[in-house]
Amino acid sequence: MQPAAAPLQGVGVLVTRPAHQADSLCELIRQQGGTAIRFPVLEIRPPADPKNLMQAIARLEEFDWAVFISANAVNRTLEHIAGKRDWPKSVRIAVIGKRSADELKRFGLTAEIVPQHQFNSEALLALADMQEVGGQRMVIFRGNGGREMLADTLRKRGATVEYVEAYRRARPHSDSSELLQCWRQGLVNIVLVNSAESLKNLVEMLGKAGESLLTGTPLLVVNERMLALAEELEFQYPPVVADNATDRAVVDALLAWKQAN
Repeated sequence: MQPAAAPLQGVGVLVTRPAHQADSLCELIRQQGGTAIRFPVLEIRPPADPKNLMQAIARLEEFDWAVFISANAVNRTLEHIAGKRDWPKSVRIAVIGKRSADELKRFGLTAEIVPQHQFNSEALLALADMQEVGGQRMVIFRGNGGREMLADTLRKRGATVEYVEAYRRARPHSDSSELLQCWRQGLVNIVLVNSAESLKNLVEMLGKAGESLLTGTPLLVVNERMLALAEELEFQYPPVVADNATDRAVVDALLAWKQAN
């Protein structure tokens, strides 16, 4: 009897996550028989001016809550704290997603609130602890830019909120010629992107030479907010939407897509 083929056998998955965040996902894809093709479209760099971050760290006791938008925000903030001071016990921690909560544990800290299903600002704001925040002082650690909805909503609910830039996202300077050659050979079967910014960077990095290859390839996204951009870019196939950005959810979405095709 022939052994059953692995579920993702023959599937080439373009993984566009930052290089330091792709290992575990690529390994899961490999375990399912697929080929992970790495092409990072984001780099994580220090903030343009670290002064605000260092000042916020020095006066952490002023806040009731610290909110971390991403695992990168956790890592970059706590790397600065490590060896310089302890985390104040009076400051409660909230995170957007499971990966951020796991990253906190590396530094010996625990998030008091974490959304359990959708990992976004809306899910965090729906939790009971984020409803009655009148008079509370909050600091939100994040990358450069991003949506203002979280802070705007918390302020409307009566909180005092500060944003602090813990890192910058930047587009890498990478040569896409080798990737495009693989693509033309039919080795890229589906493209994973984690954000609208990532997708825009990918478009820029591929250039005109890769435009039709990209839009003619199935796209896997991690939230429905990206669907409008995919439609604007005229992708030929309706995007596959993972439940969230965790490795497990992405692989489950890949498996469901492969089974349906």
